Amino acid sequence: MQPQPIDLSTVLIVEDEAAARARMLDLMRALAGPQARIDAVADLAAARAQLQRAPYDLALVDVQLPDGSGIELIAWMTARLPRVASVIVSAYAEEDTILAAVRAGAIGYLLKDRDDDELRLSLQSLQRGGAPIDPLIARRILALVPAAPAPLPAREPEPAAQLSEREREILRLVAQGFSNREIAELVALSKLTIECHTKNIYRKLAVGSRTAAVFEARALGLLN
Repeated sequence: MQPQPIDLSTVLIVEDEAAARARMLDLMRALAGPQARIDAVADLAAARAQLQRAPYDLALVDVQLPDGSGIELIAWMTARLPRVASVIVSAYAEEDTILAAVRAGAIGYLLKDRDDDELRLSLQSLQRGGAPIDPLIARRILALVPAAPAPLPAREPEPAAQLSEREREILRLVAQGFSNREIAELVALSKLTIECHTKNIYRKLAVGSRTAAVFEARALGLLN
């Protein structure tokens, strides 16, 4: 199944902290453009009212809100407004919170403490059908996946999936949970060069996210 791109022309931000709310508004306005409708509310009640008042393509939801959990809102949207894609943007990174968000229907999980460029790149991936997952969150999700009782025979890589040695090196670091900025420092390349290599990896593996790239590469035996 091809990844489904997310339109960013209508976005609802659910964040109770005024500074964080203003930051996300600025980020999304810069990313989506002046023609987009970007709204923001501070609690669950206001979010439900706004979602029933106007259509949205995307909701960026904090976990801890004054009147409950943002995960409750995501579950409510999944049941009643399935066309609205939802991404957690939170300071919480506990395993049970991550799993609860995914089970509720979140397609991504980002951390507030990342810098603006990292958040912008992650959110931009939605337009290509990506599922933005913070590297730390990806590492914890992968740690929860039980090891197979016996190794499965690796599929023969398709010609288009052949990665260069540099791309394999970068993918191995992605699998360890490093961000593009950290990888750039580790291999002594610019962050822009790492982003170009990452895009090539996605294209060759026909995936739209870091987590999907790691799973696909492992299935093809490219990380051995």
